[in-house]
Amino acid sequence: MTPADFIAAVAPAARRSMAATGVPASFTIAEGAQESGWGRAAPGNNLFGVKADSAWHGAVTAQRTREFVNGQPVMITANFRAYPDWQGCMDDHAAFLHANPRYAHCFAKPALTGEQFTQAVAAAGYATDPNYAAEIIKLIQQHDLSQFDQP
Repeated sequence: MTPADFIAAVAPAARRSMAATGVPASFTIAEGAQESGWGRAAPGNNLFGVKADSAWHGAVTAQRTREFVNGQPVMITANFRAYPDWQGCMDDHAAFLHANPRYAHCFAKPALTGEQFTQAVAAAGYATDPNYAAEIIKLIQQHDLSQFDQP
């Protein structure tokens, strides 16, 4: 799937999720692209690689994944959340952000741009990668994803 194909496939769901949750579509599309390799690694329509812990009561997909045990990489099979479609994945992702008090300030000001939202969630500790915000913002800019934040 090319970046253009991926964007065309997920943008409608990202826009609907944004209308319902306030999470900018540009952020959702860029992060989904980053996390899934433009949709190439999204089993069960899981763009964000969210594992299915004991709190998850939905469908799962068992996948091989690399984890670190005692500082050493090992391959294990883990359950990941599975969704019927992109919409379910994006709505669940937005629900996670809304439910976690750590990200409350990301929704305090209405209509943050995708870039501002990315910086806010990164500052709240969303990702361990120190380049996370820069990478997501680069995708937003390179692919003109801000156009999907417009009503």
